[in-house]
Amino acid sequence: MLLHGGGPGVDAVSNWATVLSRFDDEFSCLAPDLLGFGTQIAGTDGLEGPRAWAMARAQQILDVLDRHGLECVHLVGNSAAGGAAALALLSVAPDRIDRAVVMGGAGTGPLPLAVPFYDDPTRWSMRATLGRLVADECAHHALLDELTEVRLQQALRPGAESAFRSMFHDVAGGPVPVDLATIANPVLALHGELDRVSPIAVSEELVDALPNGRLAVVAGAGHWIHVDRPDEFCNLVGEFLRA
Repeated sequence: MLLHGGGPGVDAVSNWATVLSRFDDEFSCLAPDLLGFGTQIAGTDGLEGPRAWAMARAQQILDVLDRHGLECVHLVGNSAAGGAAALALLSVAPDRIDRAVVMGGAGTGPLPLAVPFYDDPTRWSMRATLGRLVADECAHHALLDELTEVRLQQALRPGAESAFRSMFHDVAGGPVPVDLATIANPVLALHGELDRVSPIAVSEELVDALPNGRLAVVAGAGHWIHVDRPDEFCNLVGEFLRA
């Protein structure tokens, strides 16, 4: 189960485009749009704060597993949407998950000081937002330009902005934080050496709190490890899931 990241205008197809065909050669993959993104914006009114969104997405994933008749799967969760949802699911239904890979700190770091893109919802702003996700923008110029158009259109859909902003509300109450010490499943945390979104220390603290967590720092990669270093990303994930 591939769980995409949480940037403005993201969806599963665009998030995993650089690696999905490689995973399909070895694994049977599902890559749903997570609540609040892509095709899953409607019906999310009332969710406030990162913990509420993570738990709602965990339930969404369980529903997907039930619909497909899947008892137990691996998870690959990207950043503050997919990674946080993976940790939430591991906390509430560990028997449904075998192994999990989380990326870029899995949303366990502090909330951003400003909401990306929506304070200046322009093509330039989207391009700049996406540029921060890779280590070297020049190496991905064409891809970033293509994704800018796709994600700009999706980010401006009705309801997309309000849903996105609510994901960053620092609300009191709501679901209790995930108790990482209770997650016994094996978890591999991947972090790009040159991540400009989340420092490596966030993933270091994450694996220190997980009983069976380990960290792999990918040299030369930014926040989008699967874009900057797709071969190494697929090798690390494949080796871990096959172990």
